[in-house]
Amino acid sequence: MSMFSLILDPWATMTRARLAAFWLPATISQRDGRTMALPQPRPGVLSIPLYEAGKSQIKGAARIIKLSSNEAALGPSPKALAAYNAASATLERYPVPDSGELRAAIAEVHGLDAARIICGCGSDEMFALLCRAYAGPGDEIIHTQYGFSIFAIYARSVGATPVAAPETDLTADVDAILAVVTPNTRLVFLANPNNPTGTYLPGAEVARLRAGLREDIVLVLDGAYAEFADASDFDGGFGLARDTTNTVVTRTFSKIYGLAAQRLGWAFGPKAITDVMERLRAPFNVTKSAQIAGVAAVRDQEHVAKAKAHNTKWRSVALQRLRGVGLKVRESAGNFLLPEFPTTPGRTADDADAFLQSRGLIVRRVSGYGLPNHLRITIANEEEMTAVLDALTTFMEGRHA
Repeated sequence: MSMFSLILDPWATMTRARLAAFWLPATISQRDGRTMALPQPRPGVLSIPLYEAGKSQIKGAARIIKLSSNEAALGPSPKALAAYNAASATLERYPVPDSGELRAAIAEVHGLDAARIICGCGSDEMFALLCRAYAGPGDEIIHTQYGFSIFAIYARSVGATPVAAPETDLTADVDAILAVVTPNTRLVFLANPNNPTGTYLPGAEVARLRAGLREDIVLVLDGAYAEFADASDFDGGFGLARDTTNTVVTRTFSKIYGLAAQRLGWAFGPKAITDVMERLRAPFNVTKSAQIAGVAAVRDQEHVAKAKAHNTKWRSVALQRLRGVGLKVRESAGNFLLPEFPTTPGRTADDADAFLQSRGLIVRRVSGYGLPNHLRITIANEEEMTAVLDALTTFMEGRHA
């Protein structure tokens, strides 16, 4: 730095000293009396937020009821469990590299072309592959205001900029999404139904969104909760993925199929896109047990129907009971509800969460989504739903004070 610069900027020396003090511990190491530079991640990596999973433990609690991760109320299909247990006899063998039998079973059940299906480690891997394939530094990836937080995380992981489109009444807004599209937009992620709000866009609105996007923009429809939706105007998007060159649908086995521990998901889309994804995925990315359990699970549609009926029933029961104690709760197309709590001291979402945890009940805080007055509650089995609804009734009626 020149003397002229120091005169113009008397703080320059101090600023540089402070920056050096801040970065030095992260970049310099002392070993055997030698000073060494430590490996550094590429720019932007350390600014990527860590994904915050649903809480699963309460210190000192004798029994925990976990309603924070939207896990399956009825668990997996007994046929899937039997298949999984049988797979343990051949753990020394590598899994089928392309998940061929699983892709065939998915195609058979959903009436799709198996050649256009790709399987992976949860639908999360599908999002990551799409970001890696179609975006990078200088590009933009759109998600909705209260959309799944992993979309922005994966955008940043490839150096792209996540752009949040405003929602209307906690619901994706097609016009708002189209309004934030720029020449740099490469992907649009839409969770439909959405987590954590439970809202959805009708099929006609999703089609309007696709029609309003440029042809070089990939529209990704995250259908993690699609099996729970029962509205007549809901469309899972397979038609758009089949008939357009730029739409991908993702699904998961973690929710209605009850295989969250196996981390299994898949995507269906144009062959040109799934072929690109195949080139980026890791070899043997789906375990043998996950493939075998997945085949049995997807073919047991009787269990899926039972799980959906249970969810529809208890979602309705919970909706009415929560509204009955004065909470504002929107309709949900998923396997969870998102009640809004008052801001009155003693009745807030924080207060409710603390009270529920004192009873061994874990629900999901969603302040990280910009919803500090809400709690997300998974639709669980009958015993667990009764426990959480009774507890919230006690809390809202003030009988816990």
